[in-house]
Amino acid sequence: MPRNRLRLAGTLTALLIATGIAGGPPAQAHETQPTLAQLAERHGRYFGSATDNPELTDTAYTSILGSEFDMITPGNGMKWYATEPRQGVFDWTNGDQIVNLARAHHQRVRAHTLVWHSQLPDWLTSGTWTADALRAVLKKHITTEVRHYRGKVYSWDVVNEAFNEDGTYRDTLWYRTLGPGYIADALRWAHQADPHAKLYLNDYNIEATGPKSDAYYALAKQLRAQHVPLDGIGLQAHLALQYGYPATLEDNLRRFSRLGLDTALTEVDVRMQLPATDAKLAEQADWYRDLAEACLAVRRCVGVTVWDYTDRYSWIPAFFPGEGAALPWDEQFVPKPAYFALRAALG
Repeated sequence: MPRNRLRLAGTLTALLIATGIAGGPPAQAHETQPTLAQLAERHGRYFGSATDNPELTDTAYTSILGSEFDMITPGNGMKWYATEPRQGVFDWTNGDQIVNLARAHHQRVRAHTLVWHSQLPDWLTSGTWTADALRAVLKKHITTEVRHYRGKVYSWDVVNEAFNEDGTYRDTLWYRTLGPGYIADALRWAHQADPHAKLYLNDYNIEATGPKSDAYYALAKQLRAQHVPLDGIGLQAHLALQYGYPATLEDNLRRFSRLGLDTALTEVDVRMQLPATDAKLAEQADWYRDLAEACLAVRRCVGVTVWDYTDRYSWIPAFFPGEGAALPWDEQFVPKPAYFALRAALG
C-alpha cells in the first residue's frame, strides 16, 4: 500500500492540535473525542490492547487501558506456565484478574494461548512422554482451562506459532510426539469445552503472502473441509521498519475470508532501531494507518489489538536490544503520531 504524504501531513497536524502546539488544550481535545474502540465500533470492528498483570497496579496505565479499548488480551496470564504450574494443579489468579478487569470496564477478552511451544512449565518440558500420555495431558489442560473461562471470553488463540518461516511444521514437543493432528484435536477439544468461543490459529510473519502464510492457508482449508471447528486466523503483526511493510496484507486477509474464516490483527507493534526520530515516527504512523485500513477493507477482519499500548510496558527492548518505540503511546502515556494515524484511519 503506497505511503501518502498528504495523509502524513494530516496526521502530524492532528498531533500538533492535540498536544496544544497548534492551539487547543490537550486534555480537552482528548477527552471530547471518541476513543479508538468507539471509532472501530462504527465499522463493526473492535480495537484492543494486550496487558499483563504486573502493570495493573499503575493507575495512570489502567485508566487509559479501561477507556480507550473494548477488547483485552492477557499477555501472559493464561499461558500454560501460569495456569498449570504443576501437573493437574491449576491456578487462575492472573487470568481471572484480567477477565475481571475487562468485565468492570465492559470489555471483551481474547484469551491467549492454549497450545504453544514456549513458556511451558518444567514438569512438561522435562518429562518423557508417550503419545497417549501427552495427548491426555493436552486434552485435560485445554478442557479444564476453556471450561473455567466458558462464557467469559470472546475467543481463544488455540494453537500459537505452529509453523516455521519456510512453511514446515515447527519442531515442538507437540509436533514431535503427536504429529500434525494435534492442531485439529486441540480445536475440537476447545470447541467441546466452550461451543460459543471463537477459535483461532495465531502466528507472526504471516501478514504477507509467502511460504508461512501459505502453510496456514493450506491447513485452514484442510481443517474446514474436515469440519474441524476453526473460526479465524490471527496475524500477530509484530513489524519492524527496517524489514519493510507487508504490502500484500489486504490480499492475504481476503483469501482467508474466502475460506469462511474471520481474521484479526492480534499483537500489533511496529518497532524501530533506536533512537526514534521524527522521520521514523512518521513512517511508523503510516504503517499503523495502513494496518487499520487493510482490516477495514476486508469485511471478515474483525478487529485490531496492539501488543500493549504504551512503550512503557513494551516487550520489544528486552527481546530486540537497540530497538523499541513500537507502540502508539510513549513511555509517559503521551499519544504518538501512530495514535493519530489510527484515529484518522478509523475515523
